[in-house]
Amino acid sequence: MLEKLEQVRQECLNCQKCPLSKTRTNVVFSDGKPNSNIVLIGEAPGANEDLQGKPFVGRAGQLLDKIFESVGLSREKDIYICNTLKCRPPENRDPLPSEKEACRNYLDAQLNILKPKIILLCGRVALTSFLPNASAISKVRGKWFDGPNGSKMMPIFHPSYLLRNPIARPGSPKALMWEDIKEIKRRYDEILNGND
Repeated sequence: MLEKLEQVRQECLNCQKCPLSKTRTNVVFSDGKPNSNIVLIGEAPGANEDLQGKPFVGRAGQLLDKIFESVGLSREKDIYICNTLKCRPPENRDPLPSEKEACRNYLDAQLNILKPKIILLCGRVALTSFLPNASAISKVRGKWFDGPNGSKMMPIFHPSYLLRNPIARPGSPKALMWEDIKEIKRRYDEILNGND
């Protein structure tokens, strides 16, 4: 598995399929633990990610780590993290359809190699990459959908959205995220216990 992922990563490092290859500092392929339990798919690298070559390393990434830690999960032990795009769009603009298409083979290869049981679609761009007819993420977050290779997918709020909406009260994005992460942990524990 690791050897196959490394082959895809090497191919991705040399990618020139779209104009973002000319403006990137680093390809942002993945971070965390390659495993078949949980894969989180984000949107696209930001400035910090482009500089470090890792996804979710800025303020949003720090919050994401805290969210996972609140239920005893960590990217080092439990979660493989990647993005729909492997290169940063200028000024963090939304990825263009042509850019998503150019990167899709790498994302599909990651999922086909890992065959995760849980896929977390983090943010609107990841959501529409897998569920193009989905309504707003606020309407579908916290629900399970059938994903590739028999996986279950759950859309979740992007941590940058939570940073913009920090108040925790019933029904707030932060409170809803807490419900979602508990449900994710419940299903994860079922998988570990062989009850999935």
